[in-house]
Formats: sequence, structure tokens, C-alpha cells
Amino acid sequence: MSTALEAVGFVMCMIGFLVTGAALANDYWKISSVSGSVIVSQREFENLWHACAENSAGIANCRDFESMLALPGTHVQACRALMIISLLLGLGCMIVSLLGLKCIKIGSVTVESKAKMAATGGIMCNLCPCSCRVELGAGHYKGWAGGSLCILGGSLLCSACKRASPAGKNRGYPAKVYTATARTDTESTKAYV
Repeated sequence: MSTALEAVGFVMCMIGFLVTGAALANDYWKISSVSGSVIVSQREFENLWHACAENSAGIANCRDFESMLALPGTHVQACRALMIISLLLGLGCMIVSLLGLKCIKIGSVTVESKAKMAATGGIMCNLCPCSCRVELGAGHYKGWAGGSLCILGGSLLCSACKRASPAGKNRGYPAKVYTATARTDTESTKAYV
């Protein structure tokens, strides 16, 4: 059962990582529509890297944010940094979790260390989601969906860590076992009644 939990958790983390990457590249983080007359209408949208304006004919004119100082707000810098950190952390989570999966056999790693690697990957995956305060658009919703998948997958990876102690080892204090020894005839005569 823990192998299935690990596999589902890893797949959820991987999908969350991919959805978060798609959210970073999405153009529609901030959307505003300006309707003038019936003929002329304009839609403005921007993401973390550029701003665009599109008229009713579907022609878009985009401009990149060329300077860090020319960004529309300081929150865009913070969102850029958080999204990139989230993707880098997600990549590290993928590598560590993959090495910690029970079904992957690489080297002579013990079951305890594989469980610890899987739990570490789950914790890293739980740290991946970030939230940026931008007006809501499709990119924002994709980011939330990716973050939710990362949290669920990381939780499943952490819950599969119960296999860290092998069945052969005793927990707690070592038990002393007293056994009866076979007696010889000379000892049996000295036995007390």
C-alpha cells in the first residue's frame, strides 16, 4: 500500500510542477477589458514578463518589461522570484523523491534511507507552492492548481514514510530472554523441592 501511495504522491507532485511551470509562461495573469463604443474595444493583459493590448480584431501589441526598475509594481519582482524558487524547489523535490521511491532500485540503499529520502522530497514538495498578489487571471488559477497538487502529493510522500523502521528491529528497550537450560543428572539431585 505504501508503494501505491508513494507512486500517486510522486505523480501528483510531478503534475503540480508541470502546471506551475505552465502558469509561469501563461500570458493572462492580469486581465482588464476596456470597452469604448460598439466598434472599438480593447483588452489588456499581462504576465510576469510582458504586458499586451489586444483590440477587437484580435491584433495584439506586446511590450516586454525591459528593466527591473520599470516593472508595474514591486509585487511583480516578488512574484517572479517566488515562481522561479518554486520551480527550482520542485525540480529538487522530483529528484529526491524519485530516488526515495520504493520501486526504484539504485545502488545498495537501505529501506530506512529510501523512506527518509521520500519524506524529504515530500517536505520539499510541500514548500513549493507560492502565492502572488496579482489581479486574478488564468495564470493565477493554474498556479493555485499546481500548488494544491504539490501539497497533496507531498503529503502522500510524507505519509508513506512509515516504512522507515524494518520489521526485524525492536523498538524501545532491548528485551532479555531467559531460557531454561537442560540439566544433567548431578544437578537434578541438588535441585530444591
